[in-house]
Amino acid sequence: MIQTIALLPGVTLRVFPAERFKQGCLSLQFLRPMCKEEAALNAIIPAVLLRGTTAHPDLRSITLRLDDLYGASVGALVRRAGDYQTVGLYSSFIEDRYAMPGDRVLEPMLDFLEELMLDPIREGEGFSREFVESEKRNLIATIESERNDKRAYTAAQMLKRMCAGDSYGVPRLGECAQVEQIDADNAWAHYQKVLRHSPVEVFYVGNGDPEIVAQKLRRLFGRIDRAPEALPEQTPFRDGGCGGDYTEAMEISQGKLSMGFVTPIFNKSKEFAAMQVLNTVFGAGMTSKLFMNVREKMSLCYSIGSGYYGTKGIMTVSAGIDCDKEPVVRAEILHQMEACCAGQITAEELAAGKEAILSGLRGVHDSPGSIEGYETVAAISGLPLTVEQYYRAVEAVTVDAVAAAARTVRLHTTYFLKGVDA
Repeated sequence: MIQTIALLPGVTLRVFPAERFKQGCLSLQFLRPMCKEEAALNAIIPAVLLRGTTAHPDLRSITLRLDDLYGASVGALVRRAGDYQTVGLYSSFIEDRYAMPGDRVLEPMLDFLEELMLDPIREGEGFSREFVESEKRNLIATIESERNDKRAYTAAQMLKRMCAGDSYGVPRLGECAQVEQIDADNAWAHYQKVLRHSPVEVFYVGNGDPEIVAQKLRRLFGRIDRAPEALPEQTPFRDGGCGGDYTEAMEISQGKLSMGFVTPIFNKSKEFAAMQVLNTVFGAGMTSKLFMNVREKMSLCYSIGSGYYGTKGIMTVSAGIDCDKEPVVRAEILHQMEACCAGQITAEELAAGKEAILSGLRGVHDSPGSIEGYETVAAISGLPLTVEQYYRAVEAVTVDAVAAAARTVRLHTTYFLKGVDA
């Protein structure tokens, strides 16, 4: 169903024809290797681009232009996809057939995206200093807000230590220290590097003519002196030998425990669907073993859940607990994993775990945004299955397959955030 068009060397357009929506969407993403040195620089660029162009020099004029395009929207995109960080713009707009007779939206929207990308407000040898300093403050505030969400903070601290030898340990938005080092000139210089050397993924969902989209994008990238560089291949988890148990004390009333597990099963493995079902049976959702046993039956925690990052083969568990219950909670989490390894999974648990995944897959094609979000990340991360193939693979998963997947999982790192008096 997805049409793939190689526009230029290093520039790929993927088109998902869709007749049933009133709106279309288009994302344009530059792919960068996830690394500490440039994560913050990459994260700030789209926000600066959205502040003003030579023809539309402020937010008000940009808003008015989007209003002229029937209330279209443009936002910043900064994603993590395995070993890659993607940076770019996401736009949503009404389909041409719903505009007034004679009006067009798709083509002028593509023109406006070109303007945002290639004609930003300049000052000297860089971006606008005002725009960069303002977006630095916004980015720092976003990064620091994580510290106020203690569960997210604990999980992030655990991943930093667990993935010290892997790109997955680099925060998606970078760190405050790196943001502080950004200025208008080095941000512009880095943006030129991104434009020139990065592979580009464009994803369009809509019923417009793909050739019109392709022509506009060829013109856009024809204005850039491109010399695209190949990215390193996506790899599963690379162990830097930094696992272990870590504890931090903070002024909190509820402890947070984060546990990181690794498995050789990742998104290109034939056991991938079984590993996803293991995650839902073990800890993802209100029918999981962790929720039903550790929280409901044993009352050992206030909240608990697991997640599986298929591009890397990493599973995590996060729990909100009384600080003095950390040893028993940790032991019970491991006990529930042992039950999975032994195949102690009821028919009801298996059915509920599979349905949680299948329900999400059934919703992938419910909106242009969900189509773009799923399909573009799948393409970038190297998932070899279509939605339909993935659905059938999940349906076919058995208890034995889930147990076999569980037996590949091992604990790697834990991080416990406790109260100062605990």
